[in-house]
Amino acid sequence: MSTATQSPMKDPQREMLRHVVATLAYRAGKTLRGVPESFADFRASEHTRKPVEILAHMGDLADWALSIVSGNQKWNDSKPLLWSKEVERFFAALQALDAYLASDKPLHGDVKKLFQGGLADALTHTGQIALLRGIAGCPMRGENYYAAKIEAGRVGIEQAAPVREF
Repeated sequence: MSTATQSPMKDPQREMLRHVVATLAYRAGKTLRGVPESFADFRASEHTRKPVEILAHMGDLADWALSIVSGNQKWNDSKPLLWSKEVERFFAALQALDAYLASDKPLHGDVKKLFQGGLADALTHTGQIALLRGIAGCPMRGENYYAAKIEAGRVGIEQAAPVREF
């Protein structure tokens, strides 16, 4: 008689959220890497936020998502730090969120609302920063994101190389 080691059943909602967080890390990483120092304070018009202000908000969104899933919902409006510090803060917040989602701790909040709120908002802001890069004269290459090597748990600034850019 053989004894097979069974791994615990994975929660599909957690796994999907982890994939969304990894997707956010991949796409944001691409938009945040390789910009000139001056980009942080670029303003497309008097009515738009600076990239560093958008990035600070993205860090707040990731912190908020963690506060929701951990059952202690709290919002914070952070004052923007230097670009490099905001990049670090954003990815640290994604790592903390992913670590919670990967744990066996209780998942609080409505998963669909978590996606439609903070996570989808952060993806939108990633696109805003990508657009601002082009306007500021430091565009990034497009990519076939369907082919991208995105994996749950890979949520830092360092990501897999693009598979197909154009």
